[in-house]
Amino acid sequence: MTDEPPENSKPENLHFIGKVRQLKPGNDKLGDGDVGNGADSPPDGMIDVTRTFLEMTRSPGRAPRAPRIDQLSLMRARNPTISFYRYLYNTVGEPWYWYERRQMSDEALSSIIHDPRVAVYVLYVSGVPAGYVELNYRDEPEVEIAYFGLVPDFIGQGLGPYLLDWAIEKAWTSNPTRLKLHTCTLDHPKAISVYQRAGFRPYDQEIERIVHPRNSMHTGDV
Repeated sequence: MTDEPPENSKPENLHFIGKVRQLKPGNDKLGDGDVGNGADSPPDGMIDVTRTFLEMTRSPGRAPRAPRIDQLSLMRARNPTISFYRYLYNTVGEPWYWYERRQMSDEALSSIIHDPRVAVYVLYVSGVPAGYVELNYRDEPEVEIAYFGLVPDFIGQGLGPYLLDWAIEKAWTSNPTRLKLHTCTLDHPKAISVYQRAGFRPYDQEIERIVHPRNSMHTGDV
C-alpha cells in the first residue's frame, strides 16, 4: 500500500510468454495499472493478478523526512502476539485484498513472524498504530520488504513515503547485496510509481490466476 503517490510514465517494453509477462532486457520502467491478461478471461469468481518484482542494488543514501506530525514513533514489535499481528495485517491490507496470511494457521504464521530473521516495525501516531513494515532477512545476503502499508485512517498525511524511506534506510544498515519487494495489481494503483520513485527497479513480472480474495476474506472460508 502507498500514500500520496506521484504520477508516472506510461507502460513500455513489456511482452508475454504464455501466462507470464516478463521485462525485456534493459527495461526498468513500468506503468501503473499495467495489467496483463492472458488469451482467455478468468471464469466467474477468479481473477488474474499481475505480480511485479522490484529490486534496489545500492542504498539511495537518502534520509527519511518525517511529516510534521506530533508524537510520531517507530518501534520494533519483538515476538508480536498473533492477534496483534493479524490486526495489523488485516487492517492495513483489507483495502488491497491482502489474503495470503489470512489463510495461514496461527502455527504457520508464528513460524514466520517469530523467526529472529524477520523484523516487524510498527509506526505509531500519538500512541495509535498507524502502519507497519516487515523486513525479511531469511534470504541473506538479500533483504526483502515483505509487507508495508498504513492503517486506512492515516492515509493522506505523508506517512507512506516516510515509512518506506525509513524501511529502505533500515534495510541497508545490514549491507545486503540487494533490497527487494513485490507488488501486485490488487495493490494501490500507484504502488509501482512510488517504489520506482524511491529507487526500486522492476526486474520480473508474472501472472497468477486466483480465486478473488473478496470471496473469502470476510467469511473465514480460506
